[in-house]
Amino acid sequence: MELSLFNQSGLWFLLRWIHLFAGVTWIGLLYYFNFVQVEYFKEADGGAKSDAIQKLVPRALWWFRWGAMLTFLSGAALLHIKQLTGLGIMIGAVLGTLMFLNVWLIIWPNQKIVIASARQIAAGGEAIVEAGAALGKAGLASRTNTLFSLPMLFFMASSVHLPGVQASIASAGLLTLVLIFGLIAVLQLNGIFGKTGPMTSVKGVLHGSVLLTAILYVLAELH
Repeated sequence: MELSLFNQSGLWFLLRWIHLFAGVTWIGLLYYFNFVQVEYFKEADGGAKSDAIQKLVPRALWWFRWGAMLTFLSGAALLHIKQLTGLGIMIGAVLGTLMFLNVWLIIWPNQKIVIASARQIAAGGEAIVEAGAALGKAGLASRTNTLFSLPMLFFMASSVHLPGVQASIASAGLLTLVLIFGLIAVLQLNGIFGKTGPMTSVKGVLHGSVLLTAILYVLAELH
């Protein structure tokens, strides 16, 4: 008797389970960094902050970046296997891909500089000159990922439940696509070259994320 887990639908479910598990790990740590660690660092004394940067942050970042990697790879596999082309799933996939790239190309490289600087100071050396700028770049990319996280989760979850976002990319109007993906592109560019703006506070980034979700949903429904 063939076990159901090893047939085609069972393997698809296993891949989806891996995607969900990795996503929970990744997004959970994203929220930890932005809602817990950043706020703690604002109040911690220098010694405690330095110790956390040297010992706690690297461990958390390991799970964070590899959670992002596994989420991205399993998600890409699901899109390919299931041939998913709905507007909603594409919005979620684009946001998720940008978040993944932000982790590996901006947040992690810059956090490595910050960690190395903290360890150098603890060993009696001088701070790395670029550490301050690196911390700012990593922080802005992390806030951008937090901004993207709610609409990403919304469209991933709703793509098979809300009729308005189930239409294929091919059937969506050009203006709709330009408005949706143009807005996402502008926000991503700000996450690379711009400023934190209202995302400086936890309340600001949460409000911005809810607003972005609402705007993207209205645009998707009106296509």
